[in-house]
Amino acid sequence: MAMMCDIIYAGENAKFGQPEITIGTIPGGEAASSHGNSEGSSSSSSSSPGGGTQRLIRVVGKSRAMEMILTGDQIDAKEALSLGLVSKVYPVEETLPKAIECAEKIASFSQPAVMIAKEATNMAYETGMQQGLFYELRAFWSTFATHDQKEGMGAFAEKRKPVFKDE
Repeated sequence: MAMMCDIIYAGENAKFGQPEITIGTIPGGEAASSHGNSEGSSSSSSSSPGGGTQRLIRVVGKSRAMEMILTGDQIDAKEALSLGLVSKVYPVEETLPKAIECAEKIASFSQPAVMIAKEATNMAYETGMQQGLFYELRAFWSTFATHDQKEGMGAFAEKRKPVFKDE
């Protein structure tokens, strides 16, 4: 499930793995399982369920993904961070407050711009470079039709904080 999230913060004692092989099946019904006292943060999650074999290889590489999938072995939060599976690792008691802080920061920006940035980033993950660049350019120019883009660039020029209206 963790790999379906956009941003993942883990408690320092979190464990991540694909244990499905140990019960006679393969990852696929849900995207990575997370065990232990971990906390995850997501500005939202991917709309397609499952995909453990498909997502893990894109994050940690073929060799490490094969090892995790074929053995059912788990990795700790530090290794998950070094592999790029999680964004940050915090002491358990700080994980949820840090996730909320991140979510509040994202929520303070223009929501149409956040949505477009998310879509463009997901497109980069799902497609080749040329298709991703084409999508990004169209998405970039589409932001110029929003009030928030005008407000944001105007505020930058005037050296003030923007007041976004999500328009």
